[in-house]
Order: sequence, then C-alpha cells, then structure tokens
Amino acid sequence: MHKTERLEEFKKLVKNKFYVYNSLFLNLPYQGIENVGMLIPLLFDQCEKGLKSGKNPQQILDLFFQNYANIDTEQERIDFMFSVIQYVERQVVLYDSVEDAAFPKLHEHSSSLSIKDYFQLVDKNKSWEKIAKKLSTFSARIVLTAHPTQFYTPAVLDIIEELKSLILEDKINDIDVVLQQLGLTSLINTKKPTPLDEAKNIIYILRNVYYAAVGDLFTYIKSNIENDDFDNYNIIKLGFWPGGDRDGNPFVTADITKDVADELRINLMKCYYNDLKILRKKLTFKDLRPDLNTLRDRLYVAMFDPNRVVSYDDIIGPLVTVREILIDKYNSLYLKQLDDLIDKVKIFKTHFATLDIRQDHSKHKQVIETVLKTNGYINESLDELAEDKLTHILLNENLKLDPKDFNDEIVKDTIVNISHLKDIQNKNGEEGCNRYIISNSEDIYSVLFVYGLFRWCGWEKDKITFDIVPLFETMNGMDTAEATMQYLFNLPDYRSHLEQRGRRQTMMLGFSDGTKDGGYLKANWSILKTKEVLSKVCSKNGIDAIFFDGRGGPPARGGGKTHRFYAAQTKDIANNEIQLTIQ
Repeated sequence: MHKTERLEEFKKLVKNKFYVYNSLFLNLPYQGIENVGMLIPLLFDQCEKGLKSGKNPQQILDLFFQNYANIDTEQERIDFMFSVIQYVERQVVLYDSVEDAAFPKLHEHSSSLSIKDYFQLVDKNKSWEKIAKKLSTFSARIVLTAHPTQFYTPAVLDIIEELKSLILEDKINDIDVVLQQLGLTSLINTKKPTPLDEAKNIIYILRNVYYAAVGDLFTYIKSNIENDDFDNYNIIKLGFWPGGDRDGNPFVTADITKDVADELRINLMKCYYNDLKILRKKLTFKDLRPDLNTLRDRLYVAMFDPNRVVSYDDIIGPLVTVREILIDKYNSLYLKQLDDLIDKVKIFKTHFATLDIRQDHSKHKQVIETVLKTNGYINESLDELAEDKLTHILLNENLKLDPKDFNDEIVKDTIVNISHLKDIQNKNGEEGCNRYIISNSEDIYSVLFVYGLFRWCGWEKDKITFDIVPLFETMNGMDTAEATMQYLFNLPDYRSHLEQRGRRQTMMLGFSDGTKDGGYLKANWSILKTKEVLSKVCSKNGIDAIFFDGRGGPPARGGGKTHRFYAAQTKDIANNEIQLTIQ
C-alpha cells in the first residue's frame, strides 16, 4: 500500500476515533475539567501564534489568561497549568489505547511482510520443505529492558487494556465510564519505584501480551508447516534485564535479582493455572481428573509461595499423561487446546524469560583488585601484576570468597549475587538465568574477571552453566575485539568452558556508547565491521558466533526498522541466531 494510503488508514483507525472518544473528556463530571478541555486548543493556538510573532512564553501565557481564561492570581494560574498537564496525560493514555486497538488492522496495511504474509507467499511458491527446514533451527531472542520511559502504573496499564477491548467493540457508554475512572486514577506512583517495581511493570507485559502472543505464533507456524512433530520451542525466546542489569540501574542488588526471578516464575505459574482452569472445564472426563487436579493444586500453591517450586517435569508430566489418555479413551476431544498448553509449557518451562545479569567491567576490576589485595597478591593495584601472572591467578588460584570479609558494598553484593545464581537456576531452571554480560569490554579481562569470580564464588570449572558475554560498545572495544576473542580462544580453560556451552560464544554490540564515543555513522559502521571480523575469528576456531544487538529507543541507541537492520548485514556476518534488546 502506498504511503499516502497508509496515512489515510491511520487517520481513519486512530486519529478520527481518538477525536470521537476524546470528546467524552469534555463531559466528565469533574469540577473545572470542562473549561480545561475547551481552553487547551485555544492555548495551543495562542502559543503557536505568539512564538511566531516573537513573544516569549511568559508574555504568551499572560495574554492567554487575560483574554481567554480570565484567571488572575498566580496560584490559580499554576493550578490551571497543572490541570492541563493532568488532562493531556489522560489524553495520551486514551491515544495509546486507540492505537493498540487499531494495531492489527494497521499492520495489514504495512509495507513489511508479516508471518502470515510470508506463509501465503510460501504457499504460492510451493517451497514448504525449504521454509520448514529453516524454521526448524531458527531462533530469535527478544530481550526486554527497563527504561525510564515506562512510566505507566499497573493500574493505568489495566485501564489501557480495558479501553482497548471496549474500543474494539465500540462500546461508547462503557468507554465513557472507564474514562471517568481514568480521570480519578493517579498516573503518579505513590513512591519512587524500586528496581523490583520496574521489573513488575515489565512482567505485566510478559503476562498479558507475550505469553499469549508467543504461544499463538508458535501454534500458527506449527499448523502452517503441517508437521505435528515440529518441536523448535526456541523459535522465540524471551530475555529480561530488569532486576539483573546493574549497569542500567545501580540500585539493583543480589536480593532484588532473586526477587525478580521469583516474580517471573510465579507469574508464569499464574498463566499456566489460568489456562488449566479453562481447559478443565472442557476435559471433564473421569480418567483425566486425577492428573489435572494434581497439577492444579501444585500450580495454585506455587502461585503464592516463592519457596514452593514446581519443576518442569512436575508440570509437563501430568499434561503428557492426560494427552495419552485423551487420545486413547476420549476420541482426542479438545486435543488442540491441550496441545496449545503443552507447547506453551515447552516454550516457557519454569522461567518465563531468561534473566540476564549485566555489570560494567570497571566494577569487576574494582572487585578483583579488592579481593587480590585482601588475599595478599597485590599491595594496591592490579598494575603490579604482569599479564601472565594475573591470568594464572584468575584461571588457577582457588580462592574462597565470603562477603562478610569485605566492607565495600559493590564487592559484597557481587559475591552474594554470583553465589545466588545457583539458587535461581535450581528454582527456574538453567534457562532462568544463564548469561552474564560485561559492559565496556575492551580486553581479555572483561571475560576473565567474571570467569575467576565464578570460580571463587563456589562454581566448579566444569559446572559454570553461564555464558560470559562481552559487550563491545566503545570504539576501542570494537577495534580490539578480534584480538581479545582470539586470546580467549587460545586459553585451554576458556576453550573447555566453551565446549561445555555448546561451542557457542555470545558477543554483544551496543549502539548508545558507541554513538557517544564515535558518532552515529562511525558507530554503525564499526559495529558492522566488528561483526565481520568476530564472525571470522569464531569460524576459524570452530566456534559458533552469536551476536546480541543492543537496539531500541531513538536512532542513537540503535532504534529503527529491525527487519531492515538485519537485511543489511553482509554474508560475512554469522547468522546463527537473532538476539536484540527491546525498550
């Protein structure tokens, strides 16, 4: 569809509907709100005209209050301006709701191909075997990140979801009532949100959007491939930074990381419980009830008690048993609905999304320096050690770290956090938390410091079930990335670690710091060329290169059309998996 036609469709589905529903604000039964709604367009007009004529903001507002609002006192004027802000905030919520409701239809008119469009093209070209083979190994990891722009409270998120549903059904009277609710609901948090609060806000999106969307996508692909044995449950994987990203939020602690991991698991149990509740109303057959009831009771307890953990086998086992009985005794009635739940369990297991740990290299250097000073290896600085000596210590010395032996909070929390990661894996499964990302990686020690800390915090060499992920984001970091990785590949200990991790090395390349360091064009070009040289060095060493792209937000942070970004990658860049951050 032509751009002009797409804009016309947007106007019809979003702008026009917004104006209709926005008129309801004028009739809300709140003191003074009618005047605010009518005066905002006048204020906007006067601001435009005033700025063009050379007036400053104070002059524009003085004339507006004198000629249109008839507000004299300074306090009344301040109150009015705050009312404008409150009014506009609620208009933004309404606009978001209208846009969300219109998204499916708008996407139909997009110039980009959807999954459905692609399958239709495949059908025309009769190349099912080719696409099925590709999808059997394809994997994309979508990593959700916390960001200050996520400002809606959970109550407002619920209102947006309710408005979206009502707009789709065009229930004008119900929309009027919900807008009244919105007018009385504060958009401001009662207290400054903690990292746990931020994580809960993003988990709300996981539970109410991604859980169903990823499950539906898998079902759609599986049904179109027409292969009941299709089992690529990694086709879409979810990652999660809130609660694990210390570089992004210095207030993240080891305890918060554990709490966020619990929240992810508990909310997933709620999703499973709700699906099972619906399914039990259909599977009313005698021989199925014992297994269904056992699973229901397990999930119910795990929904409310973070210490009561239900394993993946405890969930999938009863469902598989029920499936066998359903086929054998009950004519496979409602088998598709049961299979949909089984597929979701195989996708999300007990973790929902993989909680990534991220910390800046400088913090690890601070920790290592303190640890080695405390244990008598250095007097003041790491500079006292030659490179081979420091490398030997990190790879071979068997230190035992106890957080109580240190006063520095960064040191204590780092030790506690790495020690706690085993507990998270025990509760959420290995996929619950198995990646440690190091910001501002510029040399071999970005990786070796983390490797050494894992060893010293109780992890045996051959049981470090974590990918250590350098984040090359500065110009220097990207320039030296090839030499850094080749040195690591040459180390027998690190090579052995990669063997345990499936001979795969994940490397992250970020936009924001590269843009700050070298400018937009140089950062993008450097990322492209760094990917090429890292692909080459990994291939030469028999390692699969996995690139994790830090994208999202404005163009300076890598934002833009993701499909075009990946289409622009050269044939010299490894394409084993798509991984990217979403803000």
